[in-house]
Amino acid sequence: MLSYTLKRLLMMIPLIFGITLITFAVIHLAPGGPVEVETEMQLKASAQAKENLKKLYGLDKPLHVQYIDWLKRFILLDFGKSFVDNRDVFRKIVERVPVTLTINLLSLILIVIIAVPVGVISATRRYSFFDKFSTVFVFLGFSTPTFWLALLLMMLFGVNLGILPISGIQSIDISGMGPFERLADWIKHLILPVGISAFGGIAGLSRYSRSSMLEVIRQDYIRTARAKGLRESDVIVRHALRNALMPIVTILGLSVPGLIGGGVIFETIFAIPGMGQLFYSSAIARDYPAIMGILVIGAILTLLGNLLADISYAYVDPRIRKSGR
Repeated sequence: MLSYTLKRLLMMIPLIFGITLITFAVIHLAPGGPVEVETEMQLKASAQAKENLKKLYGLDKPLHVQYIDWLKRFILLDFGKSFVDNRDVFRKIVERVPVTLTINLLSLILIVIIAVPVGVISATRRYSFFDKFSTVFVFLGFSTPTFWLALLLMMLFGVNLGILPISGIQSIDISGMGPFERLADWIKHLILPVGISAFGGIAGLSRYSRSSMLEVIRQDYIRTARAKGLRESDVIVRHALRNALMPIVTILGLSVPGLIGGGVIFETIFAIPGMGQLFYSSAIARDYPAIMGILVIGAILTLLGNLLADISYAYVDPRIRKSGR
């Protein structure tokens, strides 16, 4: 298992450099730039002033020279200074990472504890009322836009009913609260963002779980286990579910990029101070160092999520780790 994990870690290195190269090229080829954003509202800004800003930001150099300079700093974990407030980009991102990771981890846990049982029950009780109801839920989950659902729930629970907050991750008057009140306030603020983030994942993973479970329970060894007189719960949990988990683990690993990318939408809608909101504001301001830093750290988190999925896959199926040696 150790050699399998080390190989996966080594494979991440060229992927990260490839991601940085493509990302750097794309954001610099996009129309507009930080100089144009800063001077578009200043009618008296001269051509010399714009040229001075380009030299200040290092944008007067050829693109490949800019990338090499950025790469040298990146190896030392230096993402440079933000064009917006001249703060260290790495520190700005580190301040936001815990919020984004907390929401994504809670969403992933919620997806697993709801979607897998729903898929298993739908497969074992095929064409029942529960199976039909979950099928309708899946179609709703796939077809409902996240931002539209977020706005509807904000109107319902935040404005009309007034039982849930609709912005931020804590109340303004939190300083006067005790530890348990702060925890309750934090949970109330996370209910809507986490629920909306997990909604589409629950719909998709439950369908994958159902399909995988249906394929497994049709196998001969499941019929043999039933013929031996084993209890149905033992057949499903001990024999069928373990083999059905292998494609589910793969789908979970592939869902990590979607969760991180979706954070840009709901963190902006709910005014949550996470990486998604920082990325949106940085993209509007064409803050190249911040954009690069956020995308690279997001890519690293995604690759680590895929690595955990690979390790879990190898743990579930010993043939994978033996072939990976």
